[in-house]
This record gives sequence, structure tokens and C-alpha cells, in this order.
Amino acid sequence: MAREERNMTSNEVELKDRLVTINRVTKVTKGGRTFSFSAVVVVGNEQGVVGHGSGKAKEVTEAIAKAVEAAKRNLITIPIINNTLPHSVIGRADGGHVLMKPASEGTGVIAGGAMRAVLESAGIHNVLAKSKGSSNPSNVVKATIDALSQLRDANAIAYKRGISLDKVFNG
Repeated sequence: MAREERNMTSNEVELKDRLVTINRVTKVTKGGRTFSFSAVVVVGNEQGVVGHGSGKAKEVTEAIAKAVEAAKRNLITIPIINNTLPHSVIGRADGGHVLMKPASEGTGVIAGGAMRAVLESAGIHNVLAKSKGSSNPSNVVKATIDALSQLRDANAIAYKRGISLDKVFNG
């Protein structure tokens, strides 16, 4: 339910796209091999809005364009407090597992490859992250988005419980 509330349309924000990976894929048929390209792209406004998508086409540029369109349809809004995460979180998708922890100011983005692209597109500047399990960029991106979608700030928790912000921290 909360995930549906946080979906956004791409018309509301100015988005920047980042190409995470591009692969040449082959389909073997009776007539020989057919080559095409698959692309994984992350889009975000670097202020708490991020999405991911994948596309496949005969040409690289078409695959990237399809991936960008798919990413714009999968936008989520995440809470960012002091350029970091509000709390630790674990995300899972297929074989990919990620662990992310908030970090103090000046730490930077301690994450690798596909996870770094997602976190920078989201606008998170200080975070400690670890990728476990599958190193497939598609699975890592999905697991990172899953982890980010689980983030909640104190105001959202208070609203969901129907109590004041003071009661969240003081019991």
C-alpha cells in the first residue's frame, strides 16, 4: 500500500539517466545467430526520486531508449536525511542481496558498480553499502531499489500509526 502512494510520474521531475550495463545477447535459430542488445538504466533527480528499467532491441540506442522509458514508469520517492539513509536496510531480488547503512557526513558513497549508480541517482551522498550474492548488475539494481523502497522516515511512521511525532521517539 505504501509503495503505491510513493509512485511518481516522470512529468513532475527533471530526471537524469545513467547506463548501468549493456550486454550483447544471442538467439540461435535454424538460420544462424541473431544478435541483439539488452540495457539496464537507472534514472533519478538526485533529490530522492529514483527508478530503474531494462530494454532490449537490435540496436544499442534503441535498447537504451526502451530502458529509460521503462525506468520512468518505475519511479519511487525515498526519504533522505542529512544526505544519507534514515536507517539500515537489507534488499533482496532474485539472487542479489544488498546491505546499506547510514554514514556520517564526509564518508561518501561506499558502494560498487551498479549499486553506486542507483545511490548517486537517488541523491544519497553518504552511505556504507555491501553487495552479497549475485553480482549480476540487473539483480543488484533490483535489490538496491527494493532496499530503498523499504526506507521510512519518522514522519511517515507517525502518520501510519496515527500518533504524534513525539510518541514515535518517546514510546
